[in-house]
Amino acid sequence: MTVSCVDLVKTYATERGDIEAVKGIDFAVRAGEFASIVGRSGSGKSSFLAMIGGLSRPSRGSVRIEDTDIWTLSDDRLADFRNRRIGFVYQFSSLLPTLRIIDNVVLPARLDPTQDAASAYRRARERLDQFALSDYLDAYPSEISAGEQRRAVIARALMNDPALLLADEPTSDLDEVSESEIVEWFFRLKRERPLTLIMVTHNLRLAEQTDRVIHISDGRLVT
Repeated sequence: MTVSCVDLVKTYATERGDIEAVKGIDFAVRAGEFASIVGRSGSGKSSFLAMIGGLSRPSRGSVRIEDTDIWTLSDDRLADFRNRRIGFVYQFSSLLPTLRIIDNVVLPARLDPTQDAASAYRRARERLDQFALSDYLDAYPSEISAGEQRRAVIARALMNDPALLLADEPTSDLDEVSESEIVEWFFRLKRERPLTLIMVTHNLRLAEQTDRVIHISDGRLVT
């Protein structure tokens, strides 16, 4: 899945005046590419990724995913597009603490009224087995390790077989061993399926393992 952005700007209104977090970025990712976005805290990385993923509306500019200009869609159509075509892995586990692991993983499918519940749970079990979590179907997030939680989040992101996976600082709160495991899962996914990945990270060592590294500083791409 190709992704392209033109003149992307994000401005936040604050009590002290407007803050321009992203300042006119042009950007493109090829289908099947694993690109990483690096920069210091506050550089605009997460704001940029949120606009690409259809989570935060740009103040100016466009985001095109394949043939769809996503910010021209209605709210309902955009929500459906996100759920069907994009997977998200967030900085922290983002699992709902009151739901079992399997119920967390199945959520994206259950949000689609066209999907059968039995089939969705069968796929959720397959995803959890793929990430070596089949022993934890009935566990709650607090009962498994941080690395296992992150693998469950990736399994959830893949529930609807998205063509685009977006990861925002997916290893920032993990120990070095768990961090390496998560990044290796991303590379394994890229080898096994037609998937475009964009990962935001402050860890240049991890970023340099990806196909391409994009640097952001003060809301702008650094060339």
